[in-house]
Amino acid sequence: MPYRSRLAPLRTQIPDQEQKQAALTYLTEAWAEALHDGIDGDCLAQASLFAAFNELVTTYGEDAVANFVEGLPGRIRSGEFSVVQFKQ
Repeated sequence: MPYRSRLAPLRTQIPDQEQKQAALTYLTEAWAEALHDGIDGDCLAQASLFAAFNELVTTYGEDAVANFVEGLPGRIRSGEFSVVQFKQ
């Protein structure tokens, strides 16, 4: 993927899956930088959840987000958010 300035407008619509992967990359880099600067991981997680829920509520409304959140316990328990890290 070619480098694009953060200020440069998108010339074509990026497919949803590619946008999600790019967003995750941005967040992972920001997370690593914050940890490097001494921000506690738990504080990062709580702030990230707040920001994410705020964006979802702004976009979809409180009822839709509340319905979405009701499904999270099962998804968490099934390991959907657990990442296995392999050490070499």
